[in-house]
Amino acid sequence: MIRVLIFIVALLFSGAAHAVNPDEMLKDPVQEARARAIGQELRCLVCQNQSIDDSDATLARDLRVIVRERITAGDSDQQVLDFVTARYGNYVLLKPPFQSNTYLLWFLPFTLMALGLGLAFRYLQHSKEIGEEE
Repeated sequence: MIRVLIFIVALLFSGAAHAVNPDEMLKDPVQEARARAIGQELRCLVCQNQSIDDSDATLARDLRVIVRERITAGDSDQQVLDFVTARYGNYVLLKPPFQSNTYLLWFLPFTLMALGLGLAFRYLQHSKEIGEEE
């Protein structure tokens, strides 16, 4: 029992593991903080549901290096995001923009949830009617 509690406490206090290697980090802490913030907005194209900051994939490392190069070159955060998006498309963004080509992405979960709730309601109504007939 004690071991389970220790394990749960360890899980609660463990933060997200960042895959950023020390050799990738910028010397300027302000620029590194910007790079980390941008890295949390970009999706690893290999892992799909991880940010490039959290992924150990080679492509994620390449993207982290690109982000840091663009920051060092003097680009703003938006310019860095625009550069990476122009190269890899909106898919690289963890929060894709609300545009006509992403409507399905934004509305499909809500549509499926409404459909599921409608079907569940209909099933419960049908079950209630059958129960009253008996």
